[in-house]
Amino acid sequence: MTTTGEEHAGALTGPWWWARWRSAVLDGSLALVSAVECAAEGVPFARDAGIPVSLGMVFGLLAGSVLVLRRKWPIAVVLVSIAITPAQMGFLMGVVGLYTLAAAELPRRIIVALAGMSLVGMMIVTFVRVRQGMDSGALTLGDWFVPFASITTSLGLTAPPLLLGLYVGARRRLMESLRERADSLERELQLLAERAEERAEWARGEERTRIAREMHDVVAHRVSLMVVHAAALQAVARKDPEKAVRNAVLVGDMGRQALTELREMLGVLRAGEGVERRAARVQLAAADVAAARVAARMADEEGPCLSELDELVGQSAAAGMAVDLSVEGDVRSYAPVIEQTAFRVVQEALTNVHKHAAGAKTHVRLAHRVSEIAMQVENGPPPESASAAAVGLPSGGNGLLGMRERVVALGGVFVSGPTDAGGFRVSAVIPAA
Repeated sequence: MTTTGEEHAGALTGPWWWARWRSAVLDGSLALVSAVECAAEGVPFARDAGIPVSLGMVFGLLAGSVLVLRRKWPIAVVLVSIAITPAQMGFLMGVVGLYTLAAAELPRRIIVALAGMSLVGMMIVTFVRVRQGMDSGALTLGDWFVPFASITTSLGLTAPPLLLGLYVGARRRLMESLRERADSLERELQLLAERAEERAEWARGEERTRIAREMHDVVAHRVSLMVVHAAALQAVARKDPEKAVRNAVLVGDMGRQALTELREMLGVLRAGEGVERRAARVQLAAADVAAARVAARMADEEGPCLSELDELVGQSAAAGMAVDLSVEGDVRSYAPVIEQTAFRVVQEALTNVHKHAAGAKTHVRLAHRVSEIAMQVENGPPPESASAAAVGLPSGGNGLLGMRERVVALGGVFVSGPTDAGGFRVSAVIPAA
């Protein structure tokens, strides 16, 4: 498990300048050991300097205790260790101080300068002490040993803590960078999850709207014609039995067609429901993928095409509507979604005529142009004797909205409104590509 930046910041609960209690305990222990070491080394220093031993021990105790400040002021600790190096005191302080200095967030020139001062000071002190030992006869080696001992001793006490501190500091900075990157990635993942949820909700809303529009297109036209034929059947049942039989056959055919289309649509929805349910168990963002799959499968289903307009107009004419169809331009095929949209526009416009202007003369025009297809359904004013209420046709007010959404989704233009003659006109232009 990784620790994020917020959790890391929350873990800083140590006293004073320490991040953690264990760091304070470690520094206190090191300072205690350093103080004891310097106090012990203060005894020979006091004898050589000709001062009281107790004073030398107190001086060493105070100098060694400075190590407790190594995290707060590492430069001060290193300077104190360099200052007491001639007295042969503070070797632990020098090693720990150089390590802390190299690991701290300080400019490299300061680290190099202080490390060089410590190296030179240690080299000079060692050189003098070894030379004094050889002059007193304690050491009988050659003159080569003096520079060798001074160089190796100073490098041994300076280079390892310095290199280790540089490594630990670089590793700490790397961990901080990785922690910040992890925080950034976590925030990005949260943002992506929120956006995925929003996309899923948007996709579900779009799919619900599309399904409602399909259901409206399938049911409204067929049922409207069935209601019109049922009303006509009631009116002529006794006067013209043969016409009543024909109307009954038409009602049955339209009902079967409506049921067939509903079964196909519900079959696609049931097949897509399992996919969406399984995807939702995996992750929330997969909801929009499942919805897109359902939409794609519904779009792939064979829908109505422009070649069925004659049959559509014939059904309205059989229901008693005075309607004619005119086609301009070279007849050609289009993409299935374009033909289905054009067919639905004409179908819904005729349904609205049945609902709101029963008996009105209606003209359906279809124009095949170079880069677009245009359609127009225009009806005149309805006869005074006919009305939508006479056959009990309700209106949900969603027909024109659904037509507009279909056309605009394909990059087309949709216009509808009353005419000067008291009728109503529905026009749409859809790009052919």
